[in-house]
Amino acid sequence: MEAIKTVNLTKKYKNTIAVDNLNLQIKQGELFSLLGVNGAGKTTTIKMLSCLTKPTSGDALLNGNSIIDKEANVKSIIGVSPQETAVAPNLSVKENLELMCGIHCFSKEKRQAKIKELSEQFGLESVLGKKACKLSGGWQRRVSIAMALISEPSILFLDEPTLGLDVLARSELWDIVRSLKGKVTIILTTHYMEEAEALSDRIGIMKNGKLLALGTANELMEKTSTDKFENAFISIVKEAAK
Repeated sequence: MEAIKTVNLTKKYKNTIAVDNLNLQIKQGELFSLLGVNGAGKTTTIKMLSCLTKPTSGDALLNGNSIIDKEANVKSIIGVSPQETAVAPNLSVKENLELMCGIHCFSKEKRQAKIKELSEQFGLESVLGKKACKLSGGWQRRVSIAMALISEPSILFLDEPTLGLDVLARSELWDIVRSLKGKVTIILTTHYMEEAEALSDRIGIMKNGKLLALGTANELMEKTSTDKFENAFISIVKEAAK
């Protein structure tokens, strides 16, 4: 069964079509990247799939649940780390994690166990007592992803997870994302070609709300007769502009 299936998913804002008849199938346990320049429709797609904004037309099924008719069911199986880091700046890292546990009505024992588990998984032990606003962008993003995983979702959305991070912080975050592969279905949006190539099982290339191409990095290079993924991306986007 697919983790996600979109059917003619469309979002219009006045005269602008942000997402245009998106048809997509994402497998259980897959790490799928939506790649495109700013304004391609990636974040709008994530917002529709996570029930933060309603589609103008079309639908999407997440583990068989419609984003239109089964919104509560969808929200119960997803975790989201948004582009704007979701941590509360004046709370400590531990307090941020406790806040999410409280939202999900965890018992004291489950809360303590979950915070210990995620702190170890994300290397947060040394910063649990620090205010989030005192952390670097890379550390804040780690906390944001840990918070998204508290509810033990089967589908995780990572919207531009390394935006604005330096090379080292990006590399460290890549390692964290790789450690999650296969344990949860991950949909990652990015405009970094090397990120999509390094992390993804498959990649969907978007421009102006349309899905232009879909496949593994190697398949997209073969399709465009190029030897570098960056060249494949450029070729696909330029071809669509003709």
